[in-house]
Amino acid sequence: MRIALDAHGGDLGLKPNIEGALLAAKKLAHEVILVGRDPEIREELRRQGAEDPARITIVHAPQTVEMGGDPVAECRTKPNSSLMVGAGLVREGKADAFISAGNSGAIMVASLLKLKRIPGVIRPAIAAPLPTLKGTTLLLDAGANMDCKPWHLAQFAVMGSIYMHSLFKLENPSVGLLSIGEEETKGNTLVQETLPLIRNVGVNFHGPVEGRDIPEGLTDVVVADGFDGNVALKLYEGAAKVVFTMLKHQIKRKFTYKIGAMLMRKVFTEMKTRMSVDIYGGAPLLGVNGVVLVCHGRVTANAIYNAVRVSADLAGSGMIGHIKKRMEQVKDRISATEGVKVGSPLREEQV
Repeated sequence: MRIALDAHGGDLGLKPNIEGALLAAKKLAHEVILVGRDPEIREELRRQGAEDPARITIVHAPQTVEMGGDPVAECRTKPNSSLMVGAGLVREGKADAFISAGNSGAIMVASLLKLKRIPGVIRPAIAAPLPTLKGTTLLLDAGANMDCKPWHLAQFAVMGSIYMHSLFKLENPSVGLLSIGEEETKGNTLVQETLPLIRNVGVNFHGPVEGRDIPEGLTDVVVADGFDGNVALKLYEGAAKVVFTMLKHQIKRKFTYKIGAMLMRKVFTEMKTRMSVDIYGGAPLLGVNGVVLVCHGRVTANAIYNAVRVSADLAGSGMIGHIKKRMEQVKDRISATEGVKVGSPLREEQV
């Protein structure tokens, strides 16, 4: 597989991206294409002691997209940015997937401009895999779409189910709709109007779930609008950090606690690894016509390594083809549901 990587993406610049690419090239049988300013990439490779590494190639892209810039303006005025060029490699068939830790909004815009939507998809969604007591739960949308309609969430349910089947090999992933209670009479208007739509799109729908159900792994997929999904994601990440920090402070209180901690060091290390977002590499952008992974802005080399591994697995799984096939069915089922006007809500929205 050929995986294109935005070498300049993220808050920390070239170092973690190139370090992760070198790690992936060494341990995985995939080619990593570093997209960005050629001279700067070569200089960083030299600093890391890899002037001519195997399975690493460079595609020059002289411009970069600002992390805090307006996504649409940045992409339209910088056609030669590492984001636009990297997404273009997938469209041209020169790469099988694209990875970036850059401006998440701009990643979506670049993907839409270059790859377009999968036919029938109204809104692509960022799908964040989260560690749970039972394994992994996929949360989407995790921040791409702040204001959603019921039919958006119904499509997210389908795409999330296909992702969990493609990557985690789950035969019939369960789907929950994030709400303030498990009772179907609770929730806001969006939840109430989404319930009948999700029931009609052919997924294994569990029903409404609460925020506390996510870490317990009650369902394999949890669907929400991008605002609520992003709040849940950030709370999840923050809570994990606080738990380990509080545990560390408690251990330091007594010598006997320190002895116990030493005996359980392996357990703590395994827990920290499992709770880290690095093990998933990044969050796939589901709904665009190609494999795209969005990484955390403060990306690490290990996260980039895992992003290369996961994106290659997704590209080889046929996930995009499965989503294309199901979207045509979903389009008809949503249109047939009472209260949804045929055509108008299902038109392809503009970037």
